[in-house]
Amino acid sequence: LLKSKDFRAAEKFMEIDEGKYECQACGYMYEPEKGDRFAGVEPGTQFIDLPEDFSCPACRSSKTQFKSVKKVIAGFAENQKYGLGGNSLTSGQKNTVIFGLLSLAFLFLLSGYLLE
Repeated sequence: LLKSKDFRAAEKFMEIDEGKYECQACGYMYEPEKGDRFAGVEPGTQFIDLPEDFSCPACRSSKTQFKSVKKVIAGFAENQKYGLGGNSLTSGQKNTVIFGLLSLAFLFLLSGYLLE
């Protein structure tokens, strides 16, 4: 019989790396597709490929102060393979789908009043 401690240990939410890196000191976001024109970094340059002496253009913190930005997917990692693809949506995307479909159903039901 599993206890609540065992369930909590099994809770591993799926995280997807977005490829962006955020400076932990000031919040500056390095986006590889944009690069950094002030530092002479060309668009498309991955964070790993930046020189070791790269520093944050906003606060001059070192490269080690940057942390990878990850998107947390709603649901457990072990359950991502089930369903019709809804398990891989973020909670915001799920809300959009649910309330969008509810709005469409509401409009469909209201359209019945237009019939004569």
